Amino acid sequence: MAAAFVADTQPAWCARLLAEFTDSDARADALARTLTREQLNWTPVPGAWSIGQCLEHLAVGNEIYVDALEAALTRNLNTGPVPEITPGWFGRWFIRAYIEPSSRTKRGTAPKTTRPTARIEPDVLARFLRSNERTRAIARRASDYDVNRVRFRNPFVPVIRFTVGTGLEILSKHERRHLLQAERVRNAPGFPAT
Repeated sequence: MAAAFVADTQPAWCARLLAEFTDSDARADALARTLTREQLNWTPVPGAWSIGQCLEHLAVGNEIYVDALEAALTRNLNTGPVPEITPGWFGRWFIRAYIEPSSRTKRGTAPKTTRPTARIEPDVLARFLRSNERTRAIARRASDYDVNRVRFRNPFVPVIRFTVGTGLEILSKHERRHLLQAERVRNAPGFPAT
């Protein structure tokens, strides 16, 4: 009986990230479910992203990153779970400087493969939710590994190799950043009424 309990227990980091991705689903759903095509594509200023573009960017980024994480786990032997994710100094710096929502975060150009299209269709919410389900699935799978040791090649900057744990942290914080951006669009003056 004790062995079954241990096998069903998730590391603390996994439970936390699963909850964060589920919270992102709820936020995205509350934000975009009832939007018209016009509202989904509205931008507060030229050159800014719409709510739909934020969601498309996140969905595409998740899909590409999860593929890289899956490949890394497939190549590695199960090394046993760890209780927490501990990014190295470079991973911590990268998250703090480029990913986390903060006034200090550098605003970079999105990689070409994740730049959203000009017009977004209403099915973008479903695509985002599907990408998050895959992200949760890879987090569950990774919970059996030492995510602080298994490395993957960053699909956007191939010379950078992060640990799987750092990659999962990046995905969660990246979602928080762009959902905040989408919420600012929804609350911006001039947002079209239904």
